[in-house]
Amino acid sequence: MIHLTILRRGTMKHSRRRLTTLAAVGLTAALSLTACAGGGTDSAEAEGDLTPVKLQLQWLPQGQFAGYYTALEQGYFEEEGLEVEIIPSGGDIVPQDALANGEVDYAIAWVPKVLGSIEAGANITNVAQIFQRSGTLQVAWADSGIESVADFPGKRIGSWGFGNEWEIFASMAAQGVDASTVEIITQDFNMNAFLQGDIDAAQAMTYNEYAQLLETVNPDTGELYQPSDFTVIDYNEEGGSMLQDAVWADTERLESDEEYQETTVAFLKAVVKGWIHAAEDPEAAADTTIAEGSGWGYSHELWMVNETNKLIWPSENGIGVIDEAAWDQTVSLALETVNETGAAIITEEPPASAWTNEWIQQALDELEGEDLDLTGEGFEPIEVELTEGGQ
Repeated sequence: MIHLTILRRGTMKHSRRRLTTLAAVGLTAALSLTACAGGGTDSAEAEGDLTPVKLQLQWLPQGQFAGYYTALEQGYFEEEGLEVEIIPSGGDIVPQDALANGEVDYAIAWVPKVLGSIEAGANITNVAQIFQRSGTLQVAWADSGIESVADFPGKRIGSWGFGNEWEIFASMAAQGVDASTVEIITQDFNMNAFLQGDIDAAQAMTYNEYAQLLETVNPDTGELYQPSDFTVIDYNEEGGSMLQDAVWADTERLESDEEYQETTVAFLKAVVKGWIHAAEDPEAAADTTIAEGSGWGYSHELWMVNETNKLIWPSENGIGVIDEAAWDQTVSLALETVNETGAAIITEEPPASAWTNEWIQQALDELEGEDLDLTGEGFEPIEVELTEGGQ
């Protein structure tokens, strides 16, 4: 049995989306009757039109995005006057590009990846830093002799590429490791190559690939692998961690479109409530993401929701508020780190418009007094039992 920690609240109110929808139907009917009696109320106003919003994710439906799906399922977006469409990506859509091209209204993406896009001309802004910590690991066998990034020389180190490799190179630079002494192996988004012995240390996210190992049967014991079978290198401790999942918005619209400004605040309020609900009730959040199309089994999804919450909570200044020191570290690493080809993420400081706390702070201020824990002050552990194959 694997013991994990998760944020719990005891005071939050639960309202399933179907109940919200029924209430909305009743309200609409009442407004329609009033309009008929008065004879002068505009029918569109009576029906309470919702503002359509498109949100682009950076991957498929899964617990990594539980807060957004929970906000949809619980009716939080509707309560804020929004009709939100959540668009997944299987790697075929670059979220920041979709946003910059005007195809969507908001996007979820890692900060270093977007910094490169901004330098290439994308006019977008980080309006909420949801993940406060990096979830990237490198996992080796316990008897491999690999205890830290300093042990990488001469080893085969797995990386997914596509901008996911930068923390590896940043941490090697921080530890004084010459990248030319390390063999970088392109790794699929699973742990098969590692289990087959083709990679000495595999890239993994706390909320996904690491769980894949722990739900795999050890052929020597006939039981599931245990944490003691592995050495886990946490990039938060290696000097190369960068900010990851953030909510990005269109910079020009933020600066000139009052309606978009109001929509952004409303959107962020619903997102905040969604993540709080997902933290308070991870079991329901796992059910929600599975219902939305996740291909993972329940124990894997629950693990994923749980670990994702740990990257968000606590948020000392409020969920989504961008910590300037963490932003500056990410920018500094993006400027200084080079990969095996000598390329850096960016070559100059990003513009001031690359991030702002204005809209998330306004959202948090408007949520004050709603009996919500906006900082995640208290963690309470739950137990997640991973089963074979994550079922």
